[in-house]
Amino acid sequence: MKIVGLTTYVVPPRWCFLKVDTDEGIVGWGEPVLEGRAHTVAAAVSELADYVVGRDPFLIEDHWTVMYRAGFYRGGGIHMSALAGIDQALWDIKGKALGVPVHQLLGGPVRERIRVYSWIGGDRPADTAAMARDCAARGFTAVKMNATEELQIVDSHDKVDAVLARVQAVRDALGPHFGIGLDFHGRVHRPMAKVIARELEPFRLMFIEEPVLSEHVEALKEIANHCATPIALGERLYSRWDFKRVLADGYVDIVQPDPSHAGGITETRKIAAMAEAYDVALALHCPLGPIALAANLQLDAVCYNAFIQEQSLGIHYNTTNDLLDYLRDPSVFAYRDGHVAIPQRPGLGIDVDEDVVKRMAEVGHRWRNPVWRHADGSFAEW
Repeated sequence: MKIVGLTTYVVPPRWCFLKVDTDEGIVGWGEPVLEGRAHTVAAAVSELADYVVGRDPFLIEDHWTVMYRAGFYRGGGIHMSALAGIDQALWDIKGKALGVPVHQLLGGPVRERIRVYSWIGGDRPADTAAMARDCAARGFTAVKMNATEELQIVDSHDKVDAVLARVQAVRDALGPHFGIGLDFHGRVHRPMAKVIARELEPFRLMFIEEPVLSEHVEALKEIANHCATPIALGERLYSRWDFKRVLADGYVDIVQPDPSHAGGITETRKIAAMAEAYDVALALHCPLGPIALAANLQLDAVCYNAFIQEQSLGIHYNTTNDLLDYLRDPSVFAYRDGHVAIPQRPGLGIDVDEDVVKRMAEVGHRWRNPVWRHADGSFAEW
C-alpha cells in the first residue's frame, strides 16, 4: 500500500481536516489545526506531503521521526500540528486496513469509557449556575469554566471576588461533589495567580488550568505552595521535550497535551507515558472537531493515567457548525452518565461524511481569537 495524496479542508467553525488517500482505496482522516492558524498549518501539511506521498502508510514511527527530525528547524505549534494530523490519518489507515480500532494497535484498552466534561461560560463568564445546571441535566458530572476576564499583572481584588462569586454559584447550584475545572487561560500573571489560587481553595476544585502561561513554569512552585488544588497545564506545549522540564520540576499534577497540536497519537502517547512515570494525571486537550476527539479517545483507551476528556459539543466557539455535523453516525459520541464510550470501529472509529466536509470547505473560515485590551489601552491576554 502506498500513500497517493493528502488533501486539507478548512471547515467551520475553526477546524482543518486532512484526508490521506492510498492506492488501495483506504482513506485516513486527521485533524491538523492550530486555532487561528488553520491555513498556516494546512500549508505545513502540504510541505510535509512532499515526503510522505509514495510511501507505505504502515511505517508510522519512521515517518514521524523523519517529519520531525529531518527539518533542521523543528517543533512549535505549526510544525507539530501539521505532523499531528498526518500521524492521526496514518493510524486511521492502519486500523482500517487491519480491521481494528487504533487502541488495539497500541496494546489494547485499559478502560471501556472515560468521563467527559463540558464547557460553560464562554470567554466572559456569566450565568454560570444556569449553564452548569443545564450540563448536569444532560448527564455531565463535570464542567470547565474560564476563571476571569482581563486581569492586569497586578489587579484589584474586586476581580478576584468576581471569580469567587461565579464558582460559588456553580457550587451552590450543583453541590459539593460536582466536578469544576477552572481555566485561568494564561490570563493571570504570577502576582495575582497565587492570590486567586489561595482564595479558591475552599471550593475543592477538580483542577486549576494554566494558572500562568507555559513560559512561566518557574512560577508554579510558588502557586503550588499557596494551594492544594491540582494544577493542570500543557495545551501550549507541543512535544515530549517541551514537557520534560514541566514534569521534572514536579509542580504540575495534570498534563493536557493536545493530540492535534502535540505531534498526534504517536507523540502524545509518549508524553502520557512520561507523565505516568511522574505519577501525573492526563486530561487531553480537545476543544476541536470530531476527528480530534476520536484520536483523543483512542489514546484515553490505552493511557492508564487518563481520567477525564475535554470535548467541544456546544462550546461557545461552535457558532456555525458543531462536533457532530461532520459524522455520518453521530451516535459514536453518545454521552451517558457523564461518560463516553471508546469507539470500537476500525481506525479512529468514526465515519466522516466527506460530502459535508467538501461542502463546508467551500464556506471555510477565518477564525481569529479576540484581541483584548486593558482599561489603560495595553494588550490583555485572552
